[in-house]
Amino acid sequence: MTDEQLQELVEQLSNEYFNRPFVHKAYFNSRLKTTGGRYLLSSHNIELNKKLYDHFGLQELKGIILHELCHYHLHILGMGYKHRDADFRNLLKKVGAPRFCSTIEQPTKQLKKKVVHMYSCVSCGQIYRRKKKMDVKRYSCSICQGKIKFLRSEI
Repeated sequence: MTDEQLQELVEQLSNEYFNRPFVHKAYFNSRLKTTGGRYLLSSHNIELNKKLYDHFGLQELKGIILHELCHYHLHILGMGYKHRDADFRNLLKKVGAPRFCSTIEQPTKQLKKKVVHMYSCVSCGQIYRRKKKMDVKRYSCSICQGKIKFLRSEI
């Protein structure tokens, strides 16, 4: 779907569901990651997430457009256009728009395994655990000032 086709769809849905024209611009914003769309208060334009359309299809896109059109028309009319406002929630129910869009599951990041480096004092046997390796020539024991030796690394 191109931005021109999207503009036509938004204008059509605005007339069909709200009986009011949409006279600003609607376009895809490829930088949107966590939201389905956004209504811009300053310019009255609507930005939509192309990835959600590609992943879920036209029905999900229509729901997102209706949601953003609720923000748009209520703001233009000077009514409560924010998510917490009763005017907004009532209009969402009236037109059947979703309050939240579907989310694309992100691959889970693998947890880094924590490595612990073990050192001990040659004289008194004091054990030291460190996340980062250390140069044993530069440090001495905090108890007896003896030399420190590397023991092992644990995962």
